[in-house]
Amino acid sequence: MTDSQLVWFKSSHSDDQGGNCLEVAYAWRKSSHSTNFDNACVEVAACPHVTHVRDSKLGARSPEFAVAAHAWAAFVDHVRST
Repeated sequence: MTDSQLVWFKSSHSDDQGGNCLEVAYAWRKSSHSTNFDNACVEVAACPHVTHVRDSKLGARSPEFAVAAHAWAAFVDHVRST
């Protein structure tokens, strides 16, 4: 994975003084159910406590939303069982 594939953001524990700064990153991955030929394209970026979701066709321009990790796991389990 290259650095350009990661989304970097400053930790909420960093200060604005330029001293104690920590950046963390997450990587987007395309759903295995998405294809290049239809409009059902979803990307997810899983973090320890939250899963980010966006439209892969729009990439970085896509609006995204975040779901608590336990809620995302329940959703995936439900989809797999239907």
